[in-house]
Amino acid sequence: MRIWIVQGVNLDQLGTREPEIYGHQTLTDIHNELGEIGKREGIEISPFHSNFEGEIVEKIHEAGKQADGLIINPGAFSHYSYAIRDALSGIQIPKIEVHISNIYAREAFRTLSVTAPACIGVITGLGTRGYEYALLEIKNRLI
Repeated sequence: MRIWIVQGVNLDQLGTREPEIYGHQTLTDIHNELGEIGKREGIEISPFHSNFEGEIVEKIHEAGKQADGLIINPGAFSHYSYAIRDALSGIQIPKIEVHISNIYAREAFRTLSVTAPACIGVITGLGTRGYEYALLEIKNRLI
C-alpha cells in the first residue's frame, strides 16, 4: 500500500515559523514519524514538499497514477488554489486534507478551503497527529 504525502507552501518552515501555532516539529520530523508508523502498518509513504503550486499539481497527477492514497496539506494554497482543487478532483484515490492548526479558529480568510471538497475528509486543529490519523483512515478505506 502506497500513500503519498504532499506538503504545500511554507511547510518547510515548520519548527521555526510561529511555533506557538504550528509547534516545534520540523517537516522532516513529521515525515520520519510517518515513516515509522508506515513500517508498523505496512504502508509505504512517499513525502513531497513544494512551495510552488504547479509542482504540487504535477505531484498530485503522479499520485493518481502511482499511489493508493494521498494526504495533502496545501498550506495557504488551500484557501485559493483552484488548480490544486482541480488536480485533486481529477484523481480517483482516497485523499484527506490535513491542517496542523484549527483553520476555523484563526483569521477569517483561513476558514475557507477550496481544496477540501475534493477530499474524502479534512483533519484540522489536531497538530501533527492529524497526519497519523489521516494515514490510518486511508489505510482502513483501502483494506
